[in-house]
Amino acid sequence: MHHAETLYYSRMETPAGKLLLAAGERGLRYVHFGGELPCRKKNEFWIESPEMLRLCEEQLNTYFLGELREFTCQLELKGTEFQKKCWNALLRIPYGKTVSYADIARQVGSPRSFRAVGQANHHNPIAIIVPCHRVITSSGALGGYGGGLEIKQKLLRLENPQPLFS
Repeated sequence: MHHAETLYYSRMETPAGKLLLAAGERGLRYVHFGGELPCRKKNEFWIESPEMLRLCEEQLNTYFLGELREFTCQLELKGTEFQKKCWNALLRIPYGKTVSYADIARQVGSPRSFRAVGQANHHNPIAIIVPCHRVITSSGALGGYGGGLEIKQKLLRLENPQPLFS
């Protein structure tokens, strides 16, 4: 018998559109594009509480200004072991850099599983902070993105501004 769990959420407007943030007792659980609540699991109570998410919101705002390179809000990643391995590999990609799905597959010890890595990316519950936007295909194409390719491009450009004159 699971005990009920309370998740605190807030919504914020950003240059990447509306985001929904949600945290449990142990840390940030979701950053979702579009601002909609994800499907609730049984035994979850969702309470709107901007106070609980203020730190993460402030960090996201500073990130969108181009002034924050590393998030320090506490994360609680919930998924399969493989998903968590992939998401932790994403957390190691430096700001302003990109890697390929194959690179992540090698890092998590299954070099041929880049499709599974793509799936894990797709199910990343904490957009932007767990930077799946920094993963592109080996050929340099953007690959998919939950927030849409335009947003992926915007995030990559924010982190790696191109000089006006080169």
